[in-house]
Amino acid sequence: MPSETADVITFDAIHKHYQNDGAKTHALKGISLTIRQGDFVAIMGRSGSGKSSLMNIIGLLDQHFDGEYQLDGINIKQLSDSRRSEIRGQKIGFIFQQFNLLKRTTVLDNVLLPTVYAGKPGDELRALKILKQVGLADYTGHNTNQLSGGQMQRVAIARALMMEPSILLADEPTGNLDTKTAHSIMELFQEINQAGTTVVVITHEDDIAAFAKRTIHLLDGKIEESK
Repeated sequence: MPSETADVITFDAIHKHYQNDGAKTHALKGISLTIRQGDFVAIMGRSGSGKSSLMNIIGLLDQHFDGEYQLDGINIKQLSDSRRSEIRGQKIGFIFQQFNLLKRTTVLDNVLLPTVYAGKPGDELRALKILKQVGLADYTGHNTNQLSGGQMQRVAIARALMMEPSILLADEPTGNLDTKTAHSIMELFQEINQAGTTVVVITHEDDIAAFAKRTIHLLDGKIEESK
C-alpha cells in the first residue's frame, strides 16, 4: 500500500469524447488532477459537466480516453483488459446510488460477493467484522429486500470494503436517501477515510460535498474550481 503522502490518482491532460451519429461531444477537456492517499474528495457538477465520464475513467471502467492516467504509479493505458480488471478488483471499491444488491439474498452473502467474483473463498469473519463496522451486525441473516434504503447502502459500503481496496469510489451514494440518512452515510465515509482509505464521492449536493476534505467542481468538461 502506498504511503500517506503518495499520489494515488494522477490525471494528466485527460480528454474524453463520444461520437453520436457523426457528431462529436467532448465530455472531458484536458483534465489534470492529483488525488493523494488518504484524501476525501468530492467531485461536483451539474448534469453534463463530465462527472460520470471522470468517474468511469477513475474506476477503470472506460479506457477510451486521451491523456495519461496513473493509478498508484501504474500507467493505465498500457494495461491489457485482464490486468486492468484485476487491478480494479484489488484497488477500487464501488458504491452506487441504486445499491446494486442481490435481492432476496442475505446481507452476509451480498458482502461476500466480491470474493466469489475474485475466485477466492469467502472470509466470513472479515465480512462480519465489516458489517459490525457499518452498524449491521444484527442484520447478517436478513434478506436485502427487508432493509431500509440507508441499511441497503451500508450493505453496499460493506461489500465495497470486502477486498480491502485502497480507494472507495461512490457515485451519488446518497441520491435515494433522506437528508438524515444521507448524512449518517457520509459520516460513515468519514470514519472509513480516517482509517486510511482514500474516498472519492461524485455528487451534485453541497451538503454532501461538505463532508469531504476537498472539492473539485466540474463545468462543461473542465475543472472550474478545486479547493
